[in-house]
Amino acid sequence: AQVNQPPAVSVCNGTTIPATIFSTQNTAGTTTYTWTNSNPSIGLAASGTGDLPSFTSINNGTTIVNATIIVTPSILTGTTSCSGTTKQFVISVLPNASLVATPNKTICNGSPSSAINFSSTATGGTISYSWTNDTPSIGLAGSGTGNIPNFTAINTGLSPITATISVTPSFTSGSLTCSGLTQTFTITVNPSAQVNSITNIEVCNGN
Repeated sequence: AQVNQPPAVSVCNGTTIPATIFSTQNTAGTTTYTWTNSNPSIGLAASGTGDLPSFTSINNGTTIVNATIIVTPSILTGTTSCSGTTKQFVISVLPNASLVATPNKTICNGSPSSAINFSSTATGGTISYSWTNDTPSIGLAGSGTGNIPNFTAINTGLSPITATISVTPSFTSGSLTCSGLTQTFTITVNPSAQVNSITNIEVCNGN
């Protein structure tokens, strides 16, 4: 019995993986397959017969989860069944890119804002970030990638201005990139302190 080498598979958490159809070069007899899975936590049973069924990948952790699938072929010719050499391949499930929460920030008009550095608990791949700012008038661009750079806060009005920053992390391994959940935080820019003009006062001694 013989089975063709199945390709390795890399997917993001929560992806529906189509069925893996096993094939053989044998043209006589009937070839059947049994398989085992070293890591059922990915959402696939520990063993089965026939082709690998479709399933939804699972990885709720912070690093890549690998499962080794071993396929054993058997060929039935007449009443004789013969097993063949096993083949194995790996299914890798990438985690969602997690983002450590960023605290809200309040600064004054004209003050320098230090860079805001993002971080993630995910490991084993490359973490990147993209962000948007719904109020560019505070002095920060409307969007960007990576960490938020230094900028000088702007609020020439009379009341605080609050900008909502939305950050989306991504986890990349090889040629596959998986996006994580978007998180938000706020940057509030308070106006400069102001006092209305006071009229000069002239009085007599003792008044």
